[in-house]
Amino acid sequence: QVQLVESGGGLVQAGGPHGLSCAASGRTFSTYAMGWFRQAPGKGREFVASISRSGGNTYLSDSVKGRFTISRDNAKNTVYLQMNSLKPEDTAVYYCAARPTMVYGSSWPGADYWGQGTQVTVSS
Repeated sequence: QVQLVESGGGLVQAGGPHGLSCAASGRTFSTYAMGWFRQAPGKGREFVASISRSGGNTYLSDSVKGRFTISRDNAKNTVYLQMNSLKPEDTAVYYCAARPTMVYGSSWPGADYWGQGTQVTVSS
């Protein structure tokens, strides 16, 4: 079992940076590719970014490419999402997820584990 706990959500100014963290329990974190997703009010869950088990490969959605960065520290069992140049349309609940293999695309064929989400609100 892996438990994922996101943190770092809050109210942020448009144009500014903000970072999220997702801490995983257990000793198997490095065996999972990790992803960030988000869900805005009234919309479906949207893929944001993914990172391979080693951290050597990443994939970002077109909507955040050039503004967001995903990284991980396997020694700390944590995956990060650094968000820059935030826009009001980035307002959403952000979730992290874990699956055994990396997906190079926006369509994840399921995830083994999900966090509970953290709210990010971007004010204009």
